[in-house]
Formats: sequence, structure tokens, C-alpha cells
Amino acid sequence: MVIDKIKKRIEYNDDGVEKEHRSDIPVGMWVKCEKCKEILYKEDLHKNYSICPNCGNHFRLSSRRRIEQIIDAGTFEEFKLDVSTDNPLKMDEYIKKLSALKEKTGLDEAVKCGLGSINSEKVVICVMDSNFLMGSMGKVVGEKITYSVEKAIELKLPIIIFCASGGARMQEGIVSLMQMAKTSAAIKKLNKAGNLYISVLTDPTYGGVTASFASLGDIILAEPSAMIGFAGPRVIKQTIGQDLPDGFQTSEFLLEHGFIDKVVNRKEMKETIYKLIKFNK
Repeated sequence: MVIDKIKKRIEYNDDGVEKEHRSDIPVGMWVKCEKCKEILYKEDLHKNYSICPNCGNHFRLSSRRRIEQIIDAGTFEEFKLDVSTDNPLKMDEYIKKLSALKEKTGLDEAVKCGLGSINSEKVVICVMDSNFLMGSMGKVVGEKITYSVEKAIELKLPIIIFCASGGARMQEGIVSLMQMAKTSAAIKKLNKAGNLYISVLTDPTYGGVTASFASLGDIILAEPSAMIGFAGPRVIKQTIGQDLPDGFQTSEFLLEHGFIDKVVNRKEMKETIYKLIKFNK
């Protein structure tokens, strides 16, 4: 392992006593793969599409990095919507948490939407970001997705949605659950208009997002080993009182059972989407 090659530097003062050791390795330059436990140099990991070079584990991506990987450089134009998050349950901690996340992540919400090009093919793209409240869907996320779908209809463009979510946002109560119906109705309008919709499921995609627009794509792709479902495996196991099959809720398991159309390595995702767009023109 890489970590085994990192040696502790020992220094002594004039009387032969070991000096207090301080690490000279900058903080944040290394990351541990949760699957194979290898310690990886973060910059090399980013250059490899955030895929572990040892085991192929696909690390979770920010919306910014995802757009950089999928959309042609310099072509992304983010939609600017005048919509803000409500606090229907009057939870003070919710507003404080949102403010802290906006400052920490540089995001205004859990999805980034806009126009861009994939190998010069113009598309509408939405990318959910699990760094913002686990990509949960509240009023703003639902409105952004719906607006993007309607924009795709207006401009007669295909729409690509990268899903990454823990589900509906419980801090917004029934308002968050209403977004399932709203986004699904928008996708129905898109389907009637004859626009192509490609849904890409990434790790994790759960709850109300899975139960609405994430599952309604004309073509549904997924990244390797992504966890996809409604309730989590632990909850299902406790509910039915039975052991679950190996690989349950992974993208490979869902492909085998007909829920998705193809598992695509991240390095091949842009070219795969491009070919699907060209094929369906």
C-alpha cells in the first residue's frame, strides 16, 4: 500500500533526544478508498475520473467535477432561477444548516442545472450533488428539475439527469413529497413532446428521487456498484425478516433484474451518452 511507503521522519536535538515529530505532509492530499482501503494521492485520483486505480471503486463526485467530465469545456450555462428554500416546519436548525452548507460547498442547492454541449451536441443537463444535504429533494430541487424539463421541451433538446440522492427532504415535510408528483408530471409532458430523457443513477440514489424522475428515463444508465433503491437494505431486511440476496440494490443487481438498461464506467459515460443522443436524433 502507498501508506506503507510513508516513513516517519525522526530528528534529534543536540543532546540526542528525539524531537517532537510533526508531519510535513499537507492535509487533504490523500484519500482512502472505502472499498479496498488503499491510500490514494487525491490529484492522481481526480485525473483518473475519481476511480480507484486498484479496485475500480467509483468515488462520489461533486456536481462541478461531474459537469467538467461530461460537458464540453466552456459550454455550460447554469440556469438562474429566482427561487429560495422555504422552512414550512419552522425548524431553526434547518436554516442554519443550509447557510453552513452553502458556505462550505459553494452550492445554492442540491442540484445544478443548465445548458451545455456533449461533443458539440446541445443538451439540458441536471446534476445532483450528494455533498448538499445528501442530495435530498425539497422545493428548490423539484423546481429546478421541473424548470429544466420544461426548458428542454421549449428548446427541443434532450435532457440528461445525473441522480444522487438520499430521497425527499424531511425538513420540508409534505412540500418535499409534492416534488415527486411535480417532477413526474413534467417528465410525462417531456415524453409527449418526444424529447429524449437519459437518467443516470449514481451512488446513492434512494427514496423519493428513485420513486419519481430517476426511474422515468427513456434510457436508464448507472455507474458500477451504485446503490439504488427506495428504502435501504437494512430497513428492508428488518421489515421482511429475511436475508437479502448478494449484491442487492447494486446497479449490477438491478441490471440483471431489468430495472436499468446499462452499467457504464465513468470513463465511458460521456461517449455513451453522446452515442445515445446521436442514435435517437
